[in-house]
Amino acid sequence: MSAARPTFRVMKNGYDRFAVDDAVERYAAQVDDLEKKLRLYQQQVAETDRKLQQLQKQYDNLENSLEAQKQAADNIARLSLREANEIIDTAQRNADAIIRESLSTARLILTDLSKLYGDANEVKGSTKEKLKALIQELDDFKLPKMPSLRWLDEAEKQMSSRNH
Repeated sequence: MSAARPTFRVMKNGYDRFAVDDAVERYAAQVDDLEKKLRLYQQQVAETDRKLQQLQKQYDNLENSLEAQKQAADNIARLSLREANEIIDTAQRNADAIIRESLSTARLILTDLSKLYGDANEVKGSTKEKLKALIQELDDFKLPKMPSLRWLDEAEKQMSSRNH
């Protein structure tokens, strides 16, 4: 606030005393007003500094909390990845064991089927030979000659004549 420099009337033995007193009083009032404003501004600056320090503390706390949360999230991610890898490894081992067991079972089944096939082939061959032998025996089998029915008729007649 720069005010124009006052000018005073020159009088005998100096300047106009009332004008000078009036100017001094105005400057004193202005200085008082500026000092009040200065104190008010200093209080506002102090309050703003206090709030800034509180906000800085809150910011630091939030930053620390965020860092802790980030570390916790990283730890959780690392643990989750490790656990997932363990689960995958276990699943892979289980799958390998199941496949080995299935292959072993399939080998046993194929071995049994192979034996059954061989046995069935032997049974087929032996049954074929037995059937050939049976057919030969049937072909070689001679039926006895059938007696004449006349003989039966004659025997019946003789029996009936004896009974009469």
